[in-house]
Amino acid sequence: MAFVERLHAESMEIFGRLTDEDLQKKCKTPDDAPITTWKWLRLMVEHEIHHRGQVYIYLSFLGVATPPLYGLTSEEVRSRAAVD
Repeated sequence: MAFVERLHAESMEIFGRLTDEDLQKKCKTPDDAPITTWKWLRLMVEHEIHHRGQVYIYLSFLGVATPPLYGLTSEEVRSRAAVD
């Protein structure tokens, strides 16, 4: 966890220095493809979401309960909607 927290802090420092102009500039992906910086940052978030979904699926296969991502589970939402 210390490693994750350290890298997160480093990333936030780098991202915090980006200006609106920086976000509109092109950067290069690891395979040398040009992409607008803001789009590359968005893809990083989408990729993290993808991996989080994979972890949740594998934990489900193992019967490990996982916390809901956004508050209530789908079952809890349906249960509360049925009461109204």
